[in-house]
Amino acid sequence: MTAAARHATPLTLVSGGRAGEREAAIAQALLPDQPAAVILEGLADGNSILADLAEQVSPSPSFPLQLLRIAPGCLCCSGNLVLRVTLNRLLRHPPARLFISLADASHIEQLRTWLTASPYDVLLALEPDLLVS
Repeated sequence: MTAAARHATPLTLVSGGRAGEREAAIAQALLPDQPAAVILEGLADGNSILADLAEQVSPSPSFPLQLLRIAPGCLCCSGNLVLRVTLNRLLRHPPARLFISLADASHIEQLRTWLTASPYDVLLALEPDLLVS
């Protein structure tokens, strides 16, 4: 299926708070029976609600949850290549919904600009950010 023939994947950027708080906000935003993928920036803290949820629901074909983690570093700067490769692989078989959790949102506007440029402009549909306080 070509990018033009399919619907753009809704993408929500998640920032603010601590890693666990961002994960909890994403877990609450997940819709039942809707395949989703989450890209987390940074290292796991050992109490990952999304990892637990992925283990519980991923065996269910009606609600797969893909959890991908990118090592610490600004996704806009040092992590750009890793994020690009991760997104390209993920979008070969796109989920119904995608979340990207940012450990540091200082470059969120640059990341948003990058995600709305080709080829992601037709593959992704940016939704309002999810801000955790």
